[in-house]
Amino acid sequence: MLKHSTTDFLVATGHRSFTVCRLCRILGAWILDYHCSLFESRKNMSLVTTNNSQCESERIHFTTVELHTVTLDSSRLLMEIYTEAVDYLKAYGISPVTEDETMDSDLLQDVFTEETEWVSHSPLQTEPCLPSTPTTESPDDLLQKRTVVLKGVLISEEIYLTELETLLTPMKALKAAAGTSQPVLSTEQVQTVFYQIPELRDLHKDFYTSLRAKLQPDEVMDPGSQQGLEREEAPVMQLCHREQHLCVGDLFQKFVNQLGVYRGFIDNYENAVEIVQKCMQSDQRFRTLAESMMSSKGSDNVKTKYTFEALLYKPLDRVMKTTLVLHDLWKHTPPDHPDSIMLQEALRLSSSFLSGVNERSQCKRSVKLSRGERRQLMRDGFVVDVCENGHNLRHLFLYTDMLLCARLTSAGRQAQYRFCWYLPLVGLKLHWAAEHLPSSEYQVKISKTRAKMYQLKQALQQHTKGGKVSVSRAVDRLRRKLEECEIWLLTNTPSFTLDLHSTSGKSHTIRLFSLYDLTEWREAIEKQSGNCIETVPPDLLSVTGSCIKLRMTQQPPLHCVQSNESAHICGNLYVMVQSACGLQNPSSAYVCVEVDGFEFYDRRKQTCLSAFCVTPQWDEELVFQVEGAQQLFLVFVSQYENGTQDDIVGRAVLNLDTDNMFKKWKKVTCSLGQVDVTLSIKYMPHPLDPPSTTPLVQEPVFCVPIGQVAMQESVLVPHIVRSCVEEIERRGLKEEGIYRISGASTEIQALKHAFNTNYREAVSKLRTIDVNAVSGTLKLYFRELPLPLIPSERFKELADALEIGDPYRRAHSMLTLLQDLPDVNRNTLLFLLHHLRRVAERKEENKMSLSNLATVFGPSLLRPPVARVDISQEVEVQVQVIFLYLQSQNLPEAILTKHLDIDDLET
Repeated sequence: MLKHSTTDFLVATGHRSFTVCRLCRILGAWILDYHCSLFESRKNMSLVTTNNSQCESERIHFTTVELHTVTLDSSRLLMEIYTEAVDYLKAYGISPVTEDETMDSDLLQDVFTEETEWVSHSPLQTEPCLPSTPTTESPDDLLQKRTVVLKGVLISEEIYLTELETLLTPMKALKAAAGTSQPVLSTEQVQTVFYQIPELRDLHKDFYTSLRAKLQPDEVMDPGSQQGLEREEAPVMQLCHREQHLCVGDLFQKFVNQLGVYRGFIDNYENAVEIVQKCMQSDQRFRTLAESMMSSKGSDNVKTKYTFEALLYKPLDRVMKTTLVLHDLWKHTPPDHPDSIMLQEALRLSSSFLSGVNERSQCKRSVKLSRGERRQLMRDGFVVDVCENGHNLRHLFLYTDMLLCARLTSAGRQAQYRFCWYLPLVGLKLHWAAEHLPSSEYQVKISKTRAKMYQLKQALQQHTKGGKVSVSRAVDRLRRKLEECEIWLLTNTPSFTLDLHSTSGKSHTIRLFSLYDLTEWREAIEKQSGNCIETVPPDLLSVTGSCIKLRMTQQPPLHCVQSNESAHICGNLYVMVQSACGLQNPSSAYVCVEVDGFEFYDRRKQTCLSAFCVTPQWDEELVFQVEGAQQLFLVFVSQYENGTQDDIVGRAVLNLDTDNMFKKWKKVTCSLGQVDVTLSIKYMPHPLDPPSTTPLVQEPVFCVPIGQVAMQESVLVPHIVRSCVEEIERRGLKEEGIYRISGASTEIQALKHAFNTNYREAVSKLRTIDVNAVSGTLKLYFRELPLPLIPSERFKELADALEIGDPYRRAHSMLTLLQDLPDVNRNTLLFLLHHLRRVAERKEENKMSLSNLATVFGPSLLRPPVARVDISQEVEVQVQVIFLYLQSQNLPEAILTKHLDIDDLET
């Protein structure tokens, strides 16, 4: 009936652009509803006639097969409808158009060749409990993987049985002591603590024995012993060869039907733990027993130390993993295998059992450690794990005694975690640093990815105009591509690294997406490791398996999946970082400023390194192009004189509320730990231009007029001058012959190249390179200026001023000429002169007097307009001018940046 009405339906719609895929989805929904109603009616009839568990199992088996058959019949009918629809459209001269073809194909091209490992949990995607079909792999591959899963189940069962036996070891002694005059536990307490545990052991012992008999029929082995566990390749190869005819589904179905034993244990769990905790505190005999329960695992019989409460947690964790184990086994079982239907039914029963269990958060989140602490999840979040295979997005979990790194994967469509590595917190050392910028080729790839993100975002906005959200496949693909782009940027954009060094010799490096995130993680790890005294070797499989329930962070910090974007700011955000106060000791410092939002443009900038003092001052303007930003993050970083690395002093976050953002400067004072930072913010809303597909190339600073460099940097004293001066004052004032002894030419040229191409890298080099190379770079900068710092047209006037006999008139004339210099030249010269005077104050150590310094800098700062015959007279003028300025008692202070207009400032 449905098939023959297809043509009538097409004619009735009257939509010549009606897509074939959309039509088939509508008709398919009708067919599915029809068959589902038929299936439900037959299922209800079967329920009426069912009287025992055996009939129930047969009924479920019948109806499952019937539904599978109905699904196949529906698929065939749907294909016939699809073919008839296509023929009809072609008969009327209409080309069938699929829905995806209506989208811009360029936007939907794959950006990445590899699949992302991250499993999205956005509202766009559902996460059902069970997948509809197993994975589509070849039967041989599935059987091989099925063999590995079965072997893992067998080994895991043996370890679990050993743990249950260890838990039951003191039961007889405690029962016997209960009838004495000094009982450790009463008879009722013993029954409560060990409730259902013998039954659980017997259940798993029967299952283990039956499973091993099927997997390794030629070997006889007691489930409690360790021999034969690692019989390596021969049994496994034999198992692979006969796996096609090996059936274990009945064993798993029988086992799952007895899971009700666990319900009593789970309901009693909290009572048992409460008794154990109270006795741990009140009875030394029980405490000694509970902290020294030993179990051997593996062929090497290495003893593992457990606590009583840790062993009590094992059955709870075990039953929660039953569904995951069954799912892995069913997924790797070919659909035509005799076990497929039985495993699917066992999986359904296991999922149903778990959904009905009331898992209290206390049962899931904590377990006793060896000193009475509780293993709890303190913090989690997504990071980038740096390893030999590259950079991978991972989920990092901070527990009370360890760091666990796991990989989020998808089993079918159900999220799971796979163990990557772990580090105990005891003795853990941390070291952080900023990553260097990547190669020019990689920067181009980053720029192209950002441009691609911008195009995808624009395409999405076109589909969601007027608040009407489309749910078509094309829109879903656009969102998925946008997520992939942002994840790739999070994984590959240079950021901050945190090195983790364990006392065992193991080390791992993670990358954080921002300095603010790194600060939070470092503080949390250091606080927890400081409180951590002793750890128990964790059951990594159990801890990793429980991550899916414990996690507090569901997804990476993706801005593209956040909602309510209309409240976010879009335009230019200006941040003027002015000064700070509150430092207890002198240091050089900088402020790192970060914004959130889409990564179309740079989201992180930082000020220059300040002078070595307790009241740093920058007056530096940072400009951000932002879309979707909601927060501004500030991190204050200082560098002490003898520090081996930068020290994060404090951090703060400001909410960017559109109601409080002004077109005029707004002055605020933020508390960053012990330091108060004064800054001004201005927001200019406007549509943003698309980001460039080529990375911005930094303009060179050497051999460029100083006024042009200062204008590019929006300052009055170029950054290169300030950075070199501040580094010399930090560690070069005691250096003998500073500015007289030149550094290595190769190091000077390397610094010159860094300042011309990557200022951040140049500052990093300054802190480690020989200080004489730093002073040589500063001298080279002034020497290579195309126009001297003191303009050549002032040479004759300065030479005439030197001839004035009256010292007061001579000094006044010299200062007048200084004030007439252009703003950038005047302030840069003043900044340098004050620095040279501070160098001369330490002349007893560095052997550099004012006259020596004037001799070094005079020819570089002042040059005659044309070459003269008497060079000695020129040099004498150059040296004397700088020497007199250095001796001046009324030398003004330099202004580093242009101050904000007071009329344009709101406090």
